[in-house]
Amino acid sequence: MERGMPTVPVSAVLITRDAERWLGAVLSPLAVCNEVLILDSGSTDRTREIASACGVMWHEHPFDGYGSQKRRAVELARHDWVLSIDADEILDEEAAEAIAAIDWTSQDPKNCWAVRRRPYIGAREIRHGHWVPDPVVRLFNRRSHTFSSAPVHESVTPRGPIRCLPGAMAHHSYEDLAELFRADYHRLKAAEYLKVGRKVPGAFDLSARALWAFFYSLILKRGFLDGPAGVVVALSGAVNAVLGLALAGEGRPAG
Repeated sequence: MERGMPTVPVSAVLITRDAERWLGAVLSPLAVCNEVLILDSGSTDRTREIASACGVMWHEHPFDGYGSQKRRAVELARHDWVLSIDADEILDEEAAEAIAAIDWTSQDPKNCWAVRRRPYIGAREIRHGHWVPDPVVRLFNRRSHTFSSAPVHESVTPRGPIRCLPGAMAHHSYEDLAELFRADYHRLKAAEYLKVGRKVPGAFDLSARALWAFFYSLILKRGFLDGPAGVVVALSGAVNAVLGLALAGEGRPAG
């Protein structure tokens, strides 16, 4: 988007912590929004410096789970229409222009828009496997929609029709293949399972889940077309399918 173009009555909101790697590129297309707001949870890198240079509204709050943090950021927004973007998601020009073209004066608050994500590992786009396609609701009215309070896998619960926003956004979650197996994600999932009292399957069930997840991603979703990266993505899907449950089983008292 070109600087100086008219903005729309939408608040772009992000939660951050040490997000300097992609933040400048993330903020650039958000110039279409009348407000850009960051809720930070203790960054020690250049995140605040980059945000300040871009004229972003800055707020701070200790991190207490992705869902809760995103809900809090949405509540801080000036406008009811909200574009929630992660600090590693970069809207392309087509998506930004589509937001600018929407008639915001006549929109039903129950409407919401999903944006297609294009996943990357480092500089490589992953085009197959269980990550693709990956549309996520990112543009909504906070009077009708909000994030779940889940500590991980937080999502917007739609209460009306979901439209698909033209364009896409690059999703740079991982710098390399090793990052697909970060332990903090699985510990958060285990804590969530323990909180809700989810039953932990036995060894055979866990094995079947892992094997199915691997087969689904690598073969049915043609992850093999991405080469070795596709194999590792499929392996991470298998791990994600069972490790949180297994950790929850270890953390649950016997009997």
